[in-house]
Amino acid sequence: MNIIENKNVGTLSIVATPIGNMEDITLRALRILGEVDYVLCEDTRVTGNLCKHHGIKAQLKRYDAHASEKTHHTIIADIKNGKDVALVSDAGTPSVSDPGVMLVREARVAGIRIDAIPGASSITTAVSIAGISGNQFSFLGFVPSKKGRETFFNNLELYDHPVIFLEATHRIIKTLESLAKKYPTATVYLGRELTKLHEEMLIDTPAKVLSILIDTPVKQKGEFVIILSLN
Repeated sequence: MNIIENKNVGTLSIVATPIGNMEDITLRALRILGEVDYVLCEDTRVTGNLCKHHGIKAQLKRYDAHASEKTHHTIIADIKNGKDVALVSDAGTPSVSDPGVMLVREARVAGIRIDAIPGASSITTAVSIAGISGNQFSFLGFVPSKKGRETFFNNLELYDHPVIFLEATHRIIKTLESLAKKYPTATVYLGRELTKLHEEMLIDTPAKVLSILIDTPVKQKGEFVIILSLN
């Protein structure tokens, strides 16, 4: 599909936002958020706090993974009619384990210009402070919450390089228990509170990392980035 060249047609900007520290946002992203006609966001309160912190006045509209077909059609129509729209997630980059894929697809089908505004990423942040060897890894997204969970863990043995995946606070204990049972000699790099005041990277066998979290319940809070190395 050719990109629409009409100057009266707007642009869809995919904007990366901080994963914790509000200072971790680019000058370009701040400019875009202040210039667009409206910003699509998972939670208007979260994005509202970010905008307030940086002195940005923006019209915020709710957009999440459950957005309807009608909502997509309305957004595409707005852009075709000349409005510039930005899409953000609560933290990190939209479409990467966050809402946005469907809107990007719809925009591409419609021939709309899509600009990437890069920024913070929990994946590369974790890798940068883990100290894993080599320059290859696989990102697997979030661990399945129910269906496919056992298969997910069983398939980790197929990789001959480190794998990275995400886990939520209410499932982190069960995930570490599964890793301890399946891969007792593996090395786990557990990133928590990345870019925040209490940022840390816990590195040990799955069982020992599990023990640390059980002994210190406060460490079970947050969203986790897990790097697993079987070698």
